[in-house]
Amino acid sequence: MGIVLGPNQYGKAEIRLVAVDRSSPRHALRDLTVGTSLRGDFDGAHYDGDNAHVLPTDTQKNTAYAFAKQAPIGEIEDFALRLGRHFIDTQEPVRGARILVEEHAWARIPVDGEGHDHSFHRAGEEKRTAAVTLQGGEAHVVSGLSDLVVLKSTGSEFWGYPKDEYTTLPETTDRILATAVTARWRHLRTDVDFGKSFDSVRASLLEAFATTHSYALQQSLYEMGKAVLEKHPDIAEVRLSLPNKHHFLVNMEPFGLDNRNEVFHAADRPYGLIEGTVTRDDVDPAPPAWYSLPEF
Repeated sequence: MGIVLGPNQYGKAEIRLVAVDRSSPRHALRDLTVGTSLRGDFDGAHYDGDNAHVLPTDTQKNTAYAFAKQAPIGEIEDFALRLGRHFIDTQEPVRGARILVEEHAWARIPVDGEGHDHSFHRAGEEKRTAAVTLQGGEAHVVSGLSDLVVLKSTGSEFWGYPKDEYTTLPETTDRILATAVTARWRHLRTDVDFGKSFDSVRASLLEAFATTHSYALQQSLYEMGKAVLEKHPDIAEVRLSLPNKHHFLVNMEPFGLDNRNEVFHAADRPYGLIEGTVTRDDVDPAPPAWYSLPEF
């Protein structure tokens, strides 16, 4: 029996990068978390501790900072493509690269009804994400978002499910439905206006969530993914993770009050977790695009 090294990669995780554009008195702020991973001829490092082919992860971190200084960041997908191609083009042992980017949103602080030129506040926990994979001459771009918190105060039901001796959940024909959306979608091309595409996909997800009369969060997931694919022919698949942020009706009878679906206890855990992929049946899968990424 032989023992050999399997697939591997290495890089610098969670590079915190904040860039301020001071080209005018009205500053622009970009706040990114970047991860780099390189793939290639690194057998010597694993078998013998030979670092001749190992570009230090500290160098990878510095490269990300330098790229943010040398040119405008632009769309995070384009930034990731430039960074990954640089490592492949300049380091002979590097055969592939995976670049992950999260963008943290900031909004201008309003002063006298206008956004201040150089003062900002964090615009919630929602993040825009990008995962770029360069391998074997191909480039795969997976865009996404996370922590997009949404809620429907009606238009959601849950009934008709199996029941056994451990079931206590009552059926309902009118419930609050809330979730924090994590979504990733794979592009079929790289020559995309990623900013415009992101805004359109996000709008499609939100509209489908709002307008679907939901009998199950699984149904909402499918309709959200379907809406994205119907409107965006250059997207191959959508992967969604939807934690069910449960809202339980508070029993007001001890207080002599009738709670008519108005007051709820918002539970943070445990929670149902609904995950799935909505895909076109006429496109080939692209395992390298998703390799080492969490499934959802």
